[in-house]
Amino acid sequence: MTTDYLYHPFPSQRQTVFAKRGMVATSQPLAAQAGLEILQKGGNAIDAAIATAAALTVVEPTSNGIGGDAFALVWAKDKLHGLNSSGPAPKSISIEEMKKRGHEKMPVFGIEPITVPGAPAAWAELSEKFGKLPFDEVLAPAIRLAEEGYPVSPVLGKYWNGAAKKFKEIFKGDVYQSWFDTFIKDGSAPQIGEVWASQEHASTLKEIAKTKAESFYRGELAEKIDSYIKEHGGFLSKEDLESFTPEWVEPVSVNYRGYDVWEIPPNGQGMIALMALNIAQGFEFNEFQSAETYHKQIESMKLAFTDGKAFITEPEDMPISTEELLSSAYAKKRREGIGEEAINPQPMELPKGGTVYLAAADDEGNMISYIQSNYMGFGSGAVVPGTGIALQNRGHDFSLDPEHPNALKPGKRTYHTIIPGFLTKDGQAVGPFGVMGGYMQPQGHLQVISNTIDFGLHPQAALDAPRWQWSQGKTVQVEPSFPNHLVQALVRKGHTIDVTTDGGPFGRGQIIWRDPKTGVLSGGTESRTDGHIAAW
Repeated sequence: MTTDYLYHPFPSQRQTVFAKRGMVATSQPLAAQAGLEILQKGGNAIDAAIATAAALTVVEPTSNGIGGDAFALVWAKDKLHGLNSSGPAPKSISIEEMKKRGHEKMPVFGIEPITVPGAPAAWAELSEKFGKLPFDEVLAPAIRLAEEGYPVSPVLGKYWNGAAKKFKEIFKGDVYQSWFDTFIKDGSAPQIGEVWASQEHASTLKEIAKTKAESFYRGELAEKIDSYIKEHGGFLSKEDLESFTPEWVEPVSVNYRGYDVWEIPPNGQGMIALMALNIAQGFEFNEFQSAETYHKQIESMKLAFTDGKAFITEPEDMPISTEELLSSAYAKKRREGIGEEAINPQPMELPKGGTVYLAAADDEGNMISYIQSNYMGFGSGAVVPGTGIALQNRGHDFSLDPEHPNALKPGKRTYHTIIPGFLTKDGQAVGPFGVMGGYMQPQGHLQVISNTIDFGLHPQAALDAPRWQWSQGKTVQVEPSFPNHLVQALVRKGHTIDVTTDGGPFGRGQIIWRDPKTGVLSGGTESRTDGHIAAW
């Protein structure tokens, strides 16, 4: 990895940010500032991440909410810790029950794909294990933003307005009324620059802060969730909420050209990024932005994704072990199938996602890679009345084929798209990284890690580089900034290239690296959204 931080091949974009005492990078300036406020009050990186995550539920409701899931990779006390706070399916749901209701596939929206939300429990668990400041103090900036309101930022406004138009067409029935009451109170979404506040959201955050999230799972908020779900014939119950606890897990990794790249193990799709990196590192990438480099990366990702979607679910239901999928023998076997022409693996439609990612670091050496999501933007479209709690639709990813590894079962966690990443070298932290956005996430991880390690790009340049996303078969989407001569070269290799004008499919990332000699932090934030780095 180069230390030449003057190298930025995309001069029209912003530059890497440097700091010594602390840094928070995320997709919303006010959320990043919330984390910095906590650092300056004596909190550590984990406190700052919790503050930022809670603030993001307020200032970016188009991508996450209190009713979503969360994962984290935490570097503390010279060790990497993994937290899986994804909630399971309700205990009363089943394939048989869904088919009785006339479903051949899990619905995308509504009351049925709702699973147990894990985000509030993640905040409380991280605070209890690693935090320095009181939990209620850490959530105070988010509460203030919800109470006092904030001006809607440009990209947020774009997606909020898009969702409002779409949901007016597809959300029919009483179950969705509280979504409209909460997010388009006057019949339309808030406009860019308009101040938006939610006293209901603030009250819920206060209750979570006061009870360390107990109310959400075993108290007043749990009762409200249970009552709303029952009223509309759903499955999630207060018993499901009561039995949920986040799980501390051992992160998994592969060594990529001397660096260890870390992800959360299944049920998350971080494995796909590691599998693709393992396949790709059998090739030499000598030239940045070359057709040969892109071709080999795309083919590696295709194979990893095809296998990941086929096998990844809860570990006990996987037909092949994590160790086998990350082995050099597996990588070698799959690499042998890559030639000079685009291959056509089993195709799959890849829906867009709705997620927020943040990275934080402090001057004590703590670093955190954190991600949370409601899935597909606002989630299920179900909002618990009077609370601001927008519930996720993670259950949509379950299969109703009982023979599929990711088949729906009561109390089972589904294949999960959100993945935090972390980089180490020789047992020491380099730092957190992530790229949010549904099935783009492992593809973004491969691209920013390759940009960093293979081509020596600094954090901002690694994020700014034009991105591609494999969607299905031989089809690859690329950004408008993707060089046309490379588009033509990939077409000659058999790829079908779709140059898209929609920036959403290509994800939104953050990176923070720490210099091992000086402790100086260098960070990059996403130019495709309202990204911001708060530095101290």
